[in-house]
Amino acid sequence: MALLNILHFPDPRLRTIAEAVTNFDEDLKTLVSDMFETMYEAPGIGLAATQVDVHKRLLVMDVSEDKNDPKVLINPEILEAEGEEEMDEGCLSVPGYYETVRRADKIRIRAQDVNGDFFEIKTDGLEAVCIQHEMDHLQGKLFVDYISSLKRDRIRKKLEKLKKQGQRA
Repeated sequence: MALLNILHFPDPRLRTIAEAVTNFDEDLKTLVSDMFETMYEAPGIGLAATQVDVHKRLLVMDVSEDKNDPKVLINPEILEAEGEEEMDEGCLSVPGYYETVRRADKIRIRAQDVNGDFFEIKTDGLEAVCIQHEMDHLQGKLFVDYISSLKRDRIRKKLEKLKKQGQRA
């Protein structure tokens, strides 16, 4: 297993739309393991492949307090969404910033596992928000796209300044 480099906003590679996963092989399983290691080390509750500069429709997550409920969603799609929920969100690609985002409260999704087998999940609350957040990454979208352009520009400038100074947020 290896730690992967997480891209930071405003890196243009974060805007790349991910392609479907078609090869369910050992390389995919290695990538999934590396993504979990990277996510837990960061620390975070979700990580999309786009964030580690792999533009495939793949995300990993674990919203459990004990970090003992890892989930892999490959080629995820939302089948149903209902209700609305506002929650403060952060992002490993936008370190140190949290903003309130409105998303569907309950979702039903269909995805594939590392072997290519299809499954469905019906969920709500933090898990539903995390899935939607990570799925946005697969479409080249970030949570800062939900906030005002003024706030987004301030965050961009601050992160660019830290990068120039060789610091991490």
